Amino acid sequence: MRLSALDLAIIAAYLMGITLFGMRFRKGQQGLRDYFLGGRTTPWWALAFSIVATETSTLTVIGTPALAFAGNLGFLQLVIGYLVARVVLCVVFIPRYFRGEFYTAYQLIELRFGERMKSVAAGTFLLTRALAEGVRITAVALVVSVAFGTGQRTSVILITLLTLLYTFHGGLRAVIWTDVVQLGIYLSGAVACFFLLLQRIPGGWNEVVQTAAAAGGKLSMLDFTFSLTQTYTFWSGIVGGTFLTMASHGTDQLMVQRLLAARDARDSKRALLASGVVIFLQFALFLIIGVMLYAYQQHVPLIAAGQPTDRIFPEFIVREMPAGLVGLMIAAIFAAAMSTTSGTLNSLASSSIVDFYRARAQATDESRFLQVSRRMTLVWGVVLLVLGNVQWGPLLEAGLTIASITYGSLLGLFLLGFWNRRATPAGALAGMIAGLAMMLYVKFGTPLAWTWYVLVGTVTTFAVGSLASFLGNQGKMEPRMHTD
Repeated sequence: MRLSALDLAIIAAYLMGITLFGMRFRKGQQGLRDYFLGGRTTPWWALAFSIVATETSTLTVIGTPALAFAGNLGFLQLVIGYLVARVVLCVVFIPRYFRGEFYTAYQLIELRFGERMKSVAAGTFLLTRALAEGVRITAVALVVSVAFGTGQRTSVILITLLTLLYTFHGGLRAVIWTDVVQLGIYLSGAVACFFLLLQRIPGGWNEVVQTAAAAGGKLSMLDFTFSLTQTYTFWSGIVGGTFLTMASHGTDQLMVQRLLAARDARDSKRALLASGVVIFLQFALFLIIGVMLYAYQQHVPLIAAGQPTDRIFPEFIVREMPAGLVGLMIAAIFAAAMSTTSGTLNSLASSSIVDFYRARAQATDESRFLQVSRRMTLVWGVVLLVLGNVQWGPLLEAGLTIASITYGSLLGLFLLGFWNRRATPAGALAGMIAGLAMMLYVKFGTPLAWTWYVLVGTVTTFAVGSLASFLGNQGKMEPRMHTD
C-alpha cells in the first residue's frame, strides 16, 4: 500500500459521495426523454462542462503529459482543429438535429436513408464506442496499479460498478451533473500539480524553459512540415483535428446526446462553443505539466529508461506529492474515468434502445421502455468490464486510433445525406463499406499517421457513396427511357 490513511479517506469519500450524488437523480423519471435526454432542462453551461468532462478521460489526464514528456506541445495543433470543427458543427449539424424530437444521432440517418442504414450507423457506433471505452478503463487500471500495487482487474471492477450504479439510476441527468463535479475535481488537481512542480523544480519556470530548449524545443507547438506519416503537424492538426471532432461531436452518440439534451438549438451551440475554449486550456495545462515533469526527471528520476511514459504522471503523484494532495489527484483521475464511462454507458444504452429495440417493440408504454433502458445499461456495464481487462498498448493514441478507423465512414455517411440529394440507401451502404475497408487497409497496410484517418475515411465514403448512388439511379432510369 503506497497511500496514506488521509489519501485513502479522500478517495473513499469521493467514490461514495459521487455515487450517492448521482443516484439521487432517479426521482421524477417517467420515460426515455427523462432517462436519455435529462428532460431537456439542463442549462447550457452545465452541458458545456459535461462535454469537456466526457471528452476528457483518464487517457487525457495521464496520456497527455506523457506526450509532452516524450515530445513537445505539438498535440495542441490537433486541438486547434477541435475548435474549427465546433464552428462547422454549429452551422451544419446542430440545426438539423433540432428539426425533430431526436434521441440519437442515427435517427437523422433513418429519415434520410431508412431503417437499415440507421442500424448500420448505430451498430458502427456501438462497436467503436465500446472498444474505445475499454482502452480508457484500462488507463484507470494503470493508475490504480501504481497507487495501490493492485492488479488491473480489481480496479476495473471497482470503477465500472460504481459508475454503473449511479448511471443505472440517474440516467443522463445524473451523468451531466456528476460530470460538472468531476470536471471541477480533476482540473483543481491539475492546477495543484502545476504549482507543486513549479515549487519542486530547482530554478522554477526558468529551469523548465532552459531544460525544454536544451532537449530540442519541448515547449514548441507549431510544425509546418507537410507529412502524411508525421502525427502532429500544423496541417494534420488543422485538417485532421477538424474532421476528427466533426465525427466525434457530430456523429458519435456519446457527444451528440449532450447536444440533443439542450433546451434548444441556441443553447446547444453555446454549450459546444464554450466547451472548445475550456478544452484548449485544459490540454495546454496537461501538456505543460508533461514538460515540467521532464525537467523534474532530470533531478529526480521517476521512471527508468524503457518504461512506458504513461507511468510518469502517476509515479509523480504517488511518490512526490504530499499526503492529502495524492488522494485528491487519484480522486481526480477516477473522476475523469467515471465521467466518460457514465456517458458511454448511457449513450450505448440509448442507441441500443432507440435505434434497435423500440423500432421493433410491440409495447408503446414509456415506463416499460424506461425499465428496459436500465437493463440495457447493465448489459453494457458487463461488456465494458470485459473490455477493460484487455491490454491495448500506448493508451492515448490507442483510444484515438480505434475511433478514427470508423469515424470516417460515419462522418462520410452523414455528409452524404446532407450534401448529396440524389444519394440512395444502397449507395450510402456501399460508401460505408468502402470507407471501412479503406481504413483497415490504411491502418494495417500504410504508414499514414492516424491524424489523417478520419479525412481519408470520410472522403472515401462520400465519393464511393455518391458514385454508387449515381450508377444506381442511372440503372433505374434506363428502362424508362427504353420504354418511352
